[in-house]
Amino acid sequence: MNDNSRSEFILFIIWAQSLIAMLGSLFYSEIMHFVPCELCWYQRILMYPLVVIYGVALWKKDIRFALPGLFLSGIGICVSMYHYLVQKLPSLSEAGNSCGIVPCNGEYVNFFGFVTIPFQALIAFIVIFSLHTTILLKQRSKNL
Repeated sequence: MNDNSRSEFILFIIWAQSLIAMLGSLFYSEIMHFVPCELCWYQRILMYPLVVIYGVALWKKDIRFALPGLFLSGIGICVSMYHYLVQKLPSLSEAGNSCGIVPCNGEYVNFFGFVTIPFQALIAFIVIFSLHTTILLKQRSKNL
């Protein structure tokens, strides 16, 4: 597998990850009827455009079209990490009560005692950001 096809495959993985995250959030809200809290909405605002951004980059076969995705996923990591800490740290839990109509410290799901919805979003943002960075570093080392 040459470098271009490897980068295209990684770009496909990034796009698939963003699509799965978007569909997962829609599953939770539309099928399971979990009402998103304010921080969940911010994470959706950062995730949903990634499907289009990386879809266009994949279609054009050029990671340069996806540069906004790197920034959105980086910000998404911060928002998801904060949201997860609001759920799991007692010292921040009080901040989650004043989040809006739905408290941000509530946990609709809690698999294995630590996998909550913000944790799932965090992992998705980390995968997207890390793989995007990997492609950029690979291209940079190829150009040197």
